[in-house]
Formats: sequence, structure tokens, C-alpha cells
Amino acid sequence: MRSPSSTTLIVAALATFGGSNAFQPTSPALLPRSSSTTSSSTTLYEYIPSGFTKESWAAFKKKEADAKKAANLGRLGPKGFQSRSMQSFQEALERGEAEHLMPVFNAKQKIARGELRQEDIPYMQRGGAWDNSDVKGAKRKRWLASDKDYAGGGYKKSQSVSILGEGKGLDWTGKRDRTGPGQMKVTPGKFSKNYKAPNVNAIKGGGGAAEKPKKKMF
Repeated sequence: MRSPSSTTLIVAALATFGGSNAFQPTSPALLPRSSSTTSSSTTLYEYIPSGFTKESWAAFKKKEADAKKAANLGRLGPKGFQSRSMQSFQEALERGEAEHLMPVFNAKQKIARGELRQEDIPYMQRGGAWDNSDVKGAKRKRWLASDKDYAGGGYKKSQSVSILGEGKGLDWTGKRDRTGPGQMKVTPGKFSKNYKAPNVNAIKGGGGAAEKPKKKMF
């Protein structure tokens, strides 16, 4: 039998030593910690877009929030301009203080050429206010009493989801009180279980008895 060489013995010794220590940590830092000593912490960082500092990003967000609050996006009615009530417009029209507004074509070009002023453009087209308060230096239009009432909260009376444009929506259930001439309340009538609708003869005053059919000659 041939005896193993010294090189073979060294390799075998290294393999044995390496195998026994392959799964043993070589540093105390790698030793497993018990659950009682394990601690974790989470650090939160604010997202700041590129090109902003922390202060400028905060100012930008505040500006957007203030703009949304001023726009009052949840309200009913037009949002691109400030209008007046139809009642106020009709009153001003009868006084000669208002007129029907028509859109102006090429408005920006005409303003640039000096042919028109900013306040000459209808407020609905320029996205302003009916009294010209959005145009600096423009002559303000006079507010009527109905305008003050409308701006002071009266506009809420005209904010309706009704298809009629004003007031309550249609009474789809038939349970709401009716209003007739003179705004008199008319409560829906209640019918008995065995109620029968009157026929034409009863409506004419025939006592409700059905008219007997006439005999035919043939």
C-alpha cells in the first residue's frame, strides 16, 4: 500500500479545518443578537423636487393651497368668472346701466394695437368680474341692492341641482308637499285600500252608476 504524500495530508487537513469552521462567525459583530436586544429605527425624509430648497418648496405648496381655497372649486355655477344674478342684470338693463355682451374676436390683438381696452372685453371672455374690479384703473360698475343681497349669500338660493335651474329638484317619490297658486301648500291625498277611481259619468254628476249600453237594432 502506497503511503499518502505530505501534500495530500496538508490538503486534507485544510479541508477538515475549513469545513468545521465554514459556518462559524469569525467576528463578534457577526454573532446573532437576541430579540430583546434588537432595535430598529425608521427615518422619514420629505420629498423635495429637484430645483427646490426646503423653504422654497414649502412656499410653493402654500401658494397652491391658497389658490385652491380661493377658487372654491366645490361651488356650483361658473368658476372662470364672477357674474351677477339674472335679477340684477335685468334691473340694470332696464335702467340703461347694462347691455347684452357679445364675444370679441381677436381680442388680444386688438388690445395690443390699442383698438380696445381690457375692460372692453366681456368679463366672461377675459375671465374677470362683471363690475370690472379685476381690471386695474377701469371704471367700476355700480352695485344695486340686489347685487349686494346676491353677494351676501343670496346666490345660494339660486344654486340648485334641479333641472328647472332653481329651487328643489323634482319630487320623484311623490312624498313632498305641493305648492299651488299663491304658494298654498297642498298635501298629497291618501286613498283607502279599496279606492276606485271615478268614471266619466260620475265626474259629470251621474251619481257614479255606470251608463248601460244601448241596445242595437241588429
